[in-house]
Amino acid sequence: MDDQKFIKQLNEVQDLMQQEKYQEAVILIEKLKEFEKKNNYDYNLTHRLYQLDSNAHSLYNQQVILHIINDLSNRYDSISFQELNRVLKEKKELNLSNDILQREIEILILRSLISCKIDGEKLIF
Repeated sequence: MDDQKFIKQLNEVQDLMQQEKYQEAVILIEKLKEFEKKNNYDYNLTHRLYQLDSNAHSLYNQQVILHIINDLSNRYDSISFQELNRVLKEKKELNLSNDILQREIEILILRSLISCKIDGEKLIF
């Protein structure tokens, strides 16, 4: 894949992310990472790819976590990170470490997408 087509694909990833189609963006990024391994792209393109990779994965995680938390907060007053992680694995096949899960929840709180608080190893709804 030449540089121009690679750039076009990176722009498509950004468009998907703006449309909040994070799972589709992640799939396209994985394909681009395979091309990047086989070719010698400019550092700036490679850097952009891996920035998008990190951001898309984080936003996808947040999207899934938000959906699950909204569901759980209607039924429970609190949940441990360990239990929330179990639910995410079971229902959404999302496998995160507890520290990554906590970081993603902190970002959701900072973005004012959820109104809960972290108390040690628990999330209080």
